[in-house]
Amino acid sequence: MNPERFSSHDLTRANTLGLPCVAERFCAPGNLAELQAALAEAREQGWPLTLLGGGSNLILPPFLQGLVVRPAMTEWWQEESEEGSLRIHAEAGVNWHELVMGLAARGLWGTENLALIPGLCGAAPIQNIGAYGVELADVLEAVEVVHLADGSVNWLSPEACRFGYRDSVFKGALAGRVVITRLVLRLSRRAQPRLGYGDLASRLGASPTALEVAEAVCAIRREKLPDPALLGNAGSFFKNPLVASELAERLLVEHPEMPHFPQPDGRVKLAAGWLIERCGLKGWREGHFGVHDRQALVLVHFGGGSAAELMAFADRVADSVRDRFGVELEREPRVAGEPVLR
Repeated sequence: MNPERFSSHDLTRANTLGLPCVAERFCAPGNLAELQAALAEAREQGWPLTLLGGGSNLILPPFLQGLVVRPAMTEWWQEESEEGSLRIHAEAGVNWHELVMGLAARGLWGTENLALIPGLCGAAPIQNIGAYGVELADVLEAVEVVHLADGSVNWLSPEACRFGYRDSVFKGALAGRVVITRLVLRLSRRAQPRLGYGDLASRLGASPTALEVAEAVCAIRREKLPDPALLGNAGSFFKNPLVASELAERLLVEHPEMPHFPQPDGRVKLAAGWLIERCGLKGWREGHFGVHDRQALVLVHFGGGSAAELMAFADRVADSVRDRFGVELEREPRVAGEPVLR
């Protein structure tokens, strides 16, 4: 493969924050063989490698050296399984929201609560995407990966993925070592509505369809979250923090109205957006970035800013929460550009 075929590429529109970025080299392989060839070329040339999906949970620097690979495999299909359930195969380049709506329209249950989450299927396992009481781990059966070191392919079970809250092995031991190429999801034809989160149940009748649940989730998200096409953002910028029960109890004495969710391990999950809002930061703007005026968990980009400015702004938000509540906020979007192949 001729290295000259990898040309520079403007990635400003390839990330939902709209941060200006140029890739030194770029390719979008449309099948497994093309992906393996691109990885082999990167190894041979010694290029740093960056993997890019839908750019919805990503902070891009102004320039990315080496090769940026954005898998463009976009097929999905269903495989009948035992009575009442079936497997869905979705390649890495499939748009996640479009897949969810397509499955819900077919009357298939399992992913409807995950509607309108931006990005591509290949990125979904990395942070174990979740919303409205459902996580990807609840429906995932297997993940196909290609190893960057040698181009070999293998499958990972959900256990091997080590899923946690917005976490997985792809952020840990396998970070920078594999590219996700396909997901296998297990869905059901039997009605399985999960409506216990927020006001989701109040928007639906007694026996909603999967599509009705997905559409209700979309309506709620559109009311609370800005459209990245209109206002740059990466969705939730901070994880909901998990704190010791002792700290949660102390905070509840002072703030009895504080949202809190006890966890099986004894810790308590707090609502990062509530903490930020209580610091008086909802709607706050400084320079090219701000805290969204309807959802304090979302940091927005008004244009013209840089990744460094965003990170400094986010640090000031996190500092305010720590100073007032003694709670550390952890950033959710990952930062691109760390060389993972040389």
